[in-house]
Amino acid sequence: MKKRPHGNTGGLKADHLRRLDNLYRRRVPSSFLVTPELARELCLLSREIRRQIGLLIDRQGVVAHVIVGTDSAIVIPDISEYRTAAGRLRGLKCVHTHLGPDPLTADDITDLSLLRLDIMAAVADTGGPEENPRYRVYGAHLLPGNGEGGPSGPSCKVLDPLGHADLDIGCDGLIASLEDELAQAGALREAGQKSDRAILVSVTGAPRAAAGASLTELSALAASADIAVVDTVLQFRKKTDARFLLGRGKLGELAVLALQTGANLLVFDQELNPSQIRSITDQVDIKVIDRTQLILDIFAQRAQSMEGKLQVAHAQLKYLLPRLVTKNTAMSRLTGGIGGRGPGETKLEINRRRVRDQLARLEKQLESIKKQRRQQKARRDKRALPVISILGYTNAGKSTLLNTLSKSGVATADRLFMTLDPASRRIRFPREMDVILTDTVGFIQNLPKELMVAFRATLEELERADLFIHVVDAANPAAEAQIRSVERIVTELGLSLTPMVYAVNKADRATPEQVEALVRATGGVPVSANNAATLGPLIDRLADRVGQIVKHNRRLSENPVISDY
Repeated sequence: MKKRPHGNTGGLKADHLRRLDNLYRRRVPSSFLVTPELARELCLLSREIRRQIGLLIDRQGVVAHVIVGTDSAIVIPDISEYRTAAGRLRGLKCVHTHLGPDPLTADDITDLSLLRLDIMAAVADTGGPEENPRYRVYGAHLLPGNGEGGPSGPSCKVLDPLGHADLDIGCDGLIASLEDELAQAGALREAGQKSDRAILVSVTGAPRAAAGASLTELSALAASADIAVVDTVLQFRKKTDARFLLGRGKLGELAVLALQTGANLLVFDQELNPSQIRSITDQVDIKVIDRTQLILDIFAQRAQSMEGKLQVAHAQLKYLLPRLVTKNTAMSRLTGGIGGRGPGETKLEINRRRVRDQLARLEKQLESIKKQRRQQKARRDKRALPVISILGYTNAGKSTLLNTLSKSGVATADRLFMTLDPASRRIRFPREMDVILTDTVGFIQNLPKELMVAFRATLEELERADLFIHVVDAANPAAEAQIRSVERIVTELGLSLTPMVYAVNKADRATPEQVEALVRATGGVPVSANNAATLGPLIDRLADRVGQIVKHNRRLSENPVISDY
């Protein structure tokens, strides 16, 4: 099939179209940036049609694409068939014309970065006779990083302007040496780090302190998912870009940063809609996920019980369904096993149908779990045992408090969402009073709605609670914001009327001023959850509140008109 020029070819004369077609027959020696004859022909033809002309040339010197643009720019067509591997460039160089003497533009450098081209070059028309134009050739290439997790120097190197006698720059050797450096740096990183390597990205108009705290939390989430963070990028914008969230130029910088640091993952602090994921993954050749997907990934790693696994699978599929139109690289952490092709339906239609069918099956199984929990509640009600639920921000120390109070062995670690599956223990207070103590999944700001829906069976444990212990991490600088996040979620769940006792945890790690401020704000009890000796005042407070609840319930059963206490 005969190749045709791409782009803005409307209104061109037949002779111009013929000459553009003939550009596909040209060959460029591997050591040349472009031959003098081809540079002159491009400059002359571009001058005649008053439009920029571009060539994409592979490493064998074959012209893969001829592009016709406007008087100020060209649009590079889809080159996804030229896939890039880790530590490798695209295998194409772009040579295009400028109608004036201008050097490479910011858009040229952005295209070089985003597409990971071997070289970007501009043949600039510097004047001269109509039939024999003079020109200068400007070129640039990407720079490898220093192999230690950060970029060194500028993101690309701009070559000195070249005349017609200077175009043999040893392109083949230059590109080979660049890729050798990239490959060596990548091999060193792989030898010392087997996990994903991520760049964390936040685009926000929030105050700097709040944005920094959110990005710090995203870093902790990445660590909890065993992801190595190689760099963070924080961009302040009054209005986010509807297509890319951040600007296209900044996206180009991210592509270069990923190349230099060996990152294979971009994690956005803001939730990306399906269109934004598609647009970003069309521009960069690495996986792209957002905060919600990262949390889902952590939950998938942590789920141990059948119930937890079902709830995580349900949440993942609910998140995945509207995003099935995006590239597989964006979904690779969630889509395992879903796919296939059959007669009469496209792959996309099959995927959507399978996801809906699987969601229906999971919802039936979760409803069955819901019935089992009702039966468990009925048995508890017969025993008339008060239920105390421990809640709080993730990593505040809820499971540690449960272990210390009940002398149990629930897994704990200094990581976000270490405990996913709920745990219940029967304990006895000093006043010969038995209670059921339950530990639930931790909360986090902007808790994904998919998780709120999927974990409704688990969150029903909170609905059955007679009393809440709200565990606060006193050592966290954002403790007050975390308290507000938890209280907001409790309100959204319709549980704001349940009595609550605050346990100001990690008092041994915080300053006395921090602890005092939180105790004053919440009326809570300072404790160190891993030190039983500090829990006496908390136990006394709980026993008093439970005693009030028991008396209230007894009076209510004897006199149903009583409605408060």
